[in-house]
Amino acid sequence: MTGLTEKAGGKETHGEEIIAKAQEAWQESMVRRLDELRQELRTRDPFNVAAHSDGSVEGDAILLTYWGQSVALSWPALEAFSPPEGPTCSTFDTAMLLYYLHTADGSPLADRWIGFRELPDGGFYHQAFQGYSGNQIAKVFGDTPETFALAAKAIGGQFLPALAPHAYFFHPLPRIRLAATLWPGDDEFPAKASVLFDAASGHYMPIDGLALLGSGLSRRLIKASASAS
Repeated sequence: MTGLTEKAGGKETHGEEIIAKAQEAWQESMVRRLDELRQELRTRDPFNVAAHSDGSVEGDAILLTYWGQSVALSWPALEAFSPPEGPTCSTFDTAMLLYYLHTADGSPLADRWIGFRELPDGGFYHQAFQGYSGNQIAKVFGDTPETFALAAKAIGGQFLPALAPHAYFFHPLPRIRLAATLWPGDDEFPAKASVLFDAASGHYMPIDGLALLGSGLSRRLIKASASAS
């Protein structure tokens, strides 16, 4: 029964195999969906696609910024590269970029911040989203707002004092703005944090993608804190 039991010690690996198979299935499913997105995007004018997403067309590619880095999506193959002359992007990052291009309709930013529950289809998943975004920020930075500020600036955040005592906004993609807000804890109240979205974000990414961008922001802040502290 090789493959079900490790030869050394006879340790079962069913759990590891299940996880590996699940990851493989996800990857295959994502690759199929990316192919569908590419096929649909190829029916559109690349100049319109770029204009709606606040990108630009240079040669045979659409250029964008993604988390502050320049990326290129070749046309019509729609393979993603970062930097434009560099290696291909991961499947995950390619998915974010293709979903963004596919969804973008050119709507202006709303200049109004809303929570995840106020996004289209966001209400049902709000608690889960808060658990892996705002709650994680509060847990790590609740007692050290100065480290939060350093981490936010390290990943390109801009100060936004109107929202909270400690708040910064970010542009993961040209027409998507996120904000991270922090209220430090004290003797009476625990720390509180949230990830907010420009109200027009639903015009540029489906709800699942926005959840991934929001959770990605919290992870980037936490990772940056290791070098900022």
